[in-house]
Amino acid sequence: MAEQSTLGLTANLAGQVAIVTGASRGLGRASASVLARNGAKVACLARDTQKLSETVAEITRQGGQVEAFACDVQDRKSVDALVDRICAEWERLDILVNNAGVTRDTLLPRMSDEQWDEVISTNLTGAFLFARAASRHMMMAKYGRIINMASVTGIIGNAGQTNYAATKAGLIGLTRSLSRELAGRRVTVNAIAPGFIESDMTRVLGAALLEDAKKRIPAKRLGKPDDIAAAVLFLASPAASYITGQVLVVDGGMTS
Repeated sequence: MAEQSTLGLTANLAGQVAIVTGASRGLGRASASVLARNGAKVACLARDTQKLSETVAEITRQGGQVEAFACDVQDRKSVDALVDRICAEWERLDILVNNAGVTRDTLLPRMSDEQWDEVISTNLTGAFLFARAASRHMMMAKYGRIINMASVTGIIGNAGQTNYAATKAGLIGLTRSLSRELAGRRVTVNAIAPGFIESDMTRVLGAALLEDAKKRIPAKRLGKPDDIAAAVLFLASPAASYITGQVLVVDGGMTS
């Protein structure tokens, strides 16, 4: 398949296999789509494969190779079994994008144990489980790209999001530590820290808050999923072979 991208950025991923968690919408869908457009065969993951139908349809229309898989990222046995299955059936695993995440926002005094546990187990433990399972195969192959979706919230914090911020800060620590473990096997591990990006997750904040956010962003706009997908494509590409343990902030200058 010819290399092409509406992002103005291309990479030769022909023959490679990618897993993208939380691929049903937003950043996950955009990431899966750009990897497929550039030649990768993409396994799109969500709890319910029905939620992946639009992602699969979009990639198929573009001529990409894609398959939907149901998986709860919190389920250790399911994660291990699915990664092993994909590697056995597709004969390799080159790229992992840990994108699955949820928010359960409220001020800490009101936060329930369930709100804390769900965000931690989905956003952080889920990424750990997939990174652990994928790294075993990548180490044997002596090649791989692991990309963790962090957030500027994990760097600067945000009131009402102590659970979410803790997971994203944790992902940054996981990224930096794991990169040191895997660099000798030619496996890179990096994180992307989006700022305010147009998505279902930010739309619930309301128009007034988002307009206020735009005023505080030097670029004077919210980011788009394609802005994050471009970063994913670069870090997944052969061109990024000497970049590991890094956090690429994509926030329009908000935290500069």
